[in-house]
Amino acid sequence: MEWIRQRLDKIKEPFSKGKKFEKYAPAVNALDTFLFVPNHTTKKGAHIRDAVDLKRVMITVVLALIPALIFGMWNAGYQYLSQIQAEVGFWEALGHGAIKLIPMIVVSYAVGLGIEFAFAIFRGHEVNEGYLVTGLLIPMIMPIDIPLWMVAISVVFAVLIGKEAFGGTGMNILNPALTARAFAFFAYPTYMSGTKVWVSEASDVDAVSGETILGKLASGNEVAYSSMDMFSGLIPGSIAETSTICILAGALLLILTKVGSWRIILSGFIGAAIMGLIFNSLGGSFPDNDLMNFEWYNHLIIGGLAFGIVFMATDPVSAAQTTKGKWIYGFLIGLFAVMIRIFNPAYPEGIMMAILLMNVFAPTIDHYVIQGNVKKRKKRVKAQVKTA
Repeated sequence: MEWIRQRLDKIKEPFSKGKKFEKYAPAVNALDTFLFVPNHTTKKGAHIRDAVDLKRVMITVVLALIPALIFGMWNAGYQYLSQIQAEVGFWEALGHGAIKLIPMIVVSYAVGLGIEFAFAIFRGHEVNEGYLVTGLLIPMIMPIDIPLWMVAISVVFAVLIGKEAFGGTGMNILNPALTARAFAFFAYPTYMSGTKVWVSEASDVDAVSGETILGKLASGNEVAYSSMDMFSGLIPGSIAETSTICILAGALLLILTKVGSWRIILSGFIGAAIMGLIFNSLGGSFPDNDLMNFEWYNHLIIGGLAFGIVFMATDPVSAAQTTKGKWIYGFLIGLFAVMIRIFNPAYPEGIMMAILLMNVFAPTIDHYVIQGNVKKRKKRVKAQVKTA
């Protein structure tokens, strides 16, 4: 590592203060901070010494995404190959999925980091590590066969409008990855929904339905998958959101490392379960709506609900910050996610809209929680004064 340190210092010399390429120093410093711990410290204001910096937080989230990522690649290959051959090998399925997914990841990072570097140079500040997670999340929540140029345009929109327009990492009010998916969904709806987009090359195989379980239920079709299939992830869907087992493994890592809020995760599932139970109890009055009669516990393990609650609702920037606010924020996300998917047959998946909606209201939730605490303290002080 010392050899790498010396080489980097030599490369950075022309970019140091007062030198010819000083303007482009943020781009070079980004490589330095990616490989090594930053050697600068705060100069003023109160601060806390902590070994956990932004880079470590982002890397922890990336590690938590790995199980869902690997399974998603394998499942993408399995869903396609199982339609055209009797037996599917593990590496064969993984290879097919990797061929589809890796180019999407490369495009996402190349375009997104390119914009981040350009803004860092233009504004004269260092490149933040926030896009390490966003760049991986965007391909993971897209359909398997979405054209790469659509991924690139979605990334441009997410970084420019969802992030840099607000000031960059730590200033955005919307989750950038969900902003990218929302843009792709409304700009290219035929590539983001329907009966052919969720299974790789489904249009090349006769009688193959690439429709998700939610899509089938919304259109009144029967679902042939068991609850165990849904829980394990052997179903069509976005690349990395099908396996609840892998998602919960990532959630466990986020909770143990205190990177993700267990309050948001738990309250999100509670909200979704309660709304599912409410609709199940009313299902007899609406026999034509299969989603209302779909078991409440199955609502928790299909679609992007689990993935969204664990990896996107817990975004520390766009989520609620107060303890009570996190409970309210997560609960409403789960509640609205199930409500949207049942009431809107044209858009049976509701987690994206639920999270984006609550991203907007998160500051309001925190505001009223804080004001409520202030009022309680004032009443307590008045009571103490009266007794004195």
